[in-house]
Amino acid sequence: MMKVNSPMIYELRRPKRVEPDKTYPALFVMHGIGSNEQNMLPLVNGLEEQFYIFSIRGHLKQPPGFAYFTIQGYGKPHREVFDDAIHKLSRFIDYASEQYPLDLSQLYLFGFSQGAILSMTLGLTLGDRIKGIIALSGYIPAFVKDEYNTKSVKQMSLFISHGVMDQVLPYEWGVANYEYFQGQGATVTFKTYQEGHTVSLQNHHDYMKWLLHSLEK
Repeated sequence: MMKVNSPMIYELRRPKRVEPDKTYPALFVMHGIGSNEQNMLPLVNGLEEQFYIFSIRGHLKQPPGFAYFTIQGYGKPHREVFDDAIHKLSRFIDYASEQYPLDLSQLYLFGFSQGAILSMTLGLTLGDRIKGIIALSGYIPAFVKDEYNTKSVKQMSLFISHGVMDQVLPYEWGVANYEYFQGQGATVTFKTYQEGHTVSLQNHHDYMKWLLHSLEK
């Protein structure tokens, strides 16, 4: 789906019956490198009756799918390309907030791999505009921690997970994400799985439970 004026292509899932004068929580979903907006939808299946779900396609071609940024080395995104992705995604969140009946106190970010890297970075740049983040198998680039104008995340909750046997992004990076956000005063749930760079059924069960519990708060 590409609406006029939208900064990015996206797929939308929402409640079958949208009540007038009601606002809804929103979930912004970001995929991994070489994937697409359709691939992430099964990971949030069943949430569309409670959320407006925006599954966002990366704007760069990366066969067989898409990417949001390129990398110059291990754990090192190209800075300008990464900055541009953060800018575009921030604009998309603004766009969605203006175009749809969203509850602006209940905005969530969800990402796997590249999507998790972006979700955590967006959380740091948008601060208390974001209620919660689900970050599966990602990392926070060093330049984000050192040079970005980050905001307080003391009001934010995160579900961070990582596979112990991840061959793509080391497990230690998941631990570092947990320690970093905890150090910043966020409320963090950290889960590990005997998996590689993937989303297991148990991982899926755990973050769904976490998200619905967060929604009730």
